[in-house]
Amino acid sequence: MTLKEFEASLLSDGPLASSPPLLQALWHDRRGDWDRAHQIAQEIETSDGAWVHAYLHRKEGDLSNARYWYRRASQPEATCSIHAEWSRLVTALL
Repeated sequence: MTLKEFEASLLSDGPLASSPPLLQALWHDRRGDWDRAHQIAQEIETSDGAWVHAYLHRKEGDLSNARYWYRRASQPEATCSIHAEWSRLVTALL
């Protein structure tokens, strides 16, 4: 699947069942369900899960919490737009 195909899936009623949980989290986030996205991300104890968690807290505006999760993910704190980081995450997880 490509980023464009993933973005096209946003027109569906739900994320593809075959999508990994973190991609499902990002799908929910883009559709406006931050709480569902956060619920999924906080259950995944991997560096990728921490990265998605960091992104979500950055989007929320909780920068100190986001910084904690960026460190846990071994990722630099993002300075790009929220949309650009979302695209970067989706691409990395695909």
